[in-house]
Amino acid sequence: MKPKAPKTAKVATRTEVVGSYKKPLAGAKMVGKIDPDERIEVMLRVRRRPATAETAKKTASVTGKPLSRDEFTQLLGADPADIARVENFAHDHGFEVLQSSLSQRMVRIAGPMSSVKAAFGATLKRYSIGKTKFRGRTGSLSLPSDMHPLIEGVFGLDDRPQAKPHFRPQVVSKKKSLKPRAAGANPLTPIQVAKIYNFPPRLDGTGQTIAIIELGGGYRNTDLKKYFVSLGITAPKVMAISVGGGHNAPTGNPNGPDGEVMLDIEVAGAVAPGARIAVYFAPNTDAGFLNALTAAVHDNLRKPCVVSISWGAAEKDWTAQATSNFDSACADATLLGVTVCVAAGDHGSSDSEDASVTRANADFPATSPHVLACGGTRLETARGTLTGESVWNNHDGWATGGGVSEIFPVPAFQAGASIPKNINPGGKKGRGVPDVAGDADGDTGYKVRVDGVNTVIGGTSAVAPLWAGLIAVLTQGKGASLSFLTPRLYALPAGSPALRDIVTGDNNGYHAGPGWDPCTGLGVPNGAKLLSAL
Repeated sequence: MKPKAPKTAKVATRTEVVGSYKKPLAGAKMVGKIDPDERIEVMLRVRRRPATAETAKKTASVTGKPLSRDEFTQLLGADPADIARVENFAHDHGFEVLQSSLSQRMVRIAGPMSSVKAAFGATLKRYSIGKTKFRGRTGSLSLPSDMHPLIEGVFGLDDRPQAKPHFRPQVVSKKKSLKPRAAGANPLTPIQVAKIYNFPPRLDGTGQTIAIIELGGGYRNTDLKKYFVSLGITAPKVMAISVGGGHNAPTGNPNGPDGEVMLDIEVAGAVAPGARIAVYFAPNTDAGFLNALTAAVHDNLRKPCVVSISWGAAEKDWTAQATSNFDSACADATLLGVTVCVAAGDHGSSDSEDASVTRANADFPATSPHVLACGGTRLETARGTLTGESVWNNHDGWATGGGVSEIFPVPAFQAGASIPKNINPGGKKGRGVPDVAGDADGDTGYKVRVDGVNTVIGGTSAVAPLWAGLIAVLTQGKGASLSFLTPRLYALPAGSPALRDIVTGDNNGYHAGPGWDPCTGLGVPNGAKLLSAL
């Protein structure tokens, strides 16, 4: 009798993670392999729990009444059974579970480099670009086919820097600062800017929390105390929150990321000193950025009413899974009645510091249709009084970001805004940015204090916390959530005094004009009028 052939083990089939393809970083050099025992942290985004009739019924009324964070978790968070399966998958492949969250739909895991290939089909190598070294990958990721439907994104394997801060410092040293270059270009305190924009008097954001996302640098309490004393106001309560290994870590360099951190806190804190400011520090990677955003949006303890983001990168520099998952996190915020304010960029329509780049690039996450994208103006004054305002463009590579998305279609709230096609050859018609604007020119920028230096900083980085502070004030004034503010601004009647249109200037690709435009959006705020309109 012929013996039976031994059974062969089944080879698990694998499926590509949609949108996970990464191309090599231009200019980066491979400098070596990675130790098989090196510990790698990975963030897995889990699908929403399957929709039910109850979900549809509850979320249909979101525009009238935002969900509470507990309601969101029960209706739209991850299914506990899915989280358990993902945790088991991690354990089976030699990873430990660091954190799981139903509301954030996230499982953070860590394990040796040797486990990465079997779990995610990735080969990682060490790269360098300039002085920066990072762990990188190219190509797409994959998952066992039985896990693929559960996991929407895999982040953290590649830890190249993902975003840049959108601020322009005038400081050159601790002893010397640049001077304004033209008549009318007078730097202002955030309080003076708020006065020009008619922020509602006698409101200070009391009872509200402003969340700020930071991907580097830090602040010192001594600087904050001295700064707010110099403004003659009580300092707001500021707290640092560590996310995924990020920390409040001031570098001592006022030209570095400390400038971004201090600008954000001091602008938001000066215009809404009664609000609590929660600063979420995370590593500057796609995983760190996304982790910080979801942590802020779903923070059930501090419950921010608004999130300020002054970091970003051109749409082309993100993977499709990253833009999809970031946008999904911002959509979560809208369901909770939280507006996410995002800087639109500081290098004009190209969104690049490289002067040879002529292609138009809109900045993400400002292009998400679920945020309030913030562009920049040049705010000219005399003795604290407005004398003129135009699109911010210094004609030296520094100008407000703005343009048309090549990823996201025109959202419903922009249907009547006459969004043009992207100016690139064969340009698409998509989500237009920014939505609103505010003072951003470095010459007319904000008087701040960074690392012991009193200086002036501009950039659309200042506009995001300015609008975040205004939203905290408006929320206090209304006595209830504003819900997602962006579509409400587009719904204002034409010529509404709540927004002042900026009609002159360009950003080296797009031009301002009456109504919405891809430089300053709907315009700059009249805070008191906006409160009345809402």
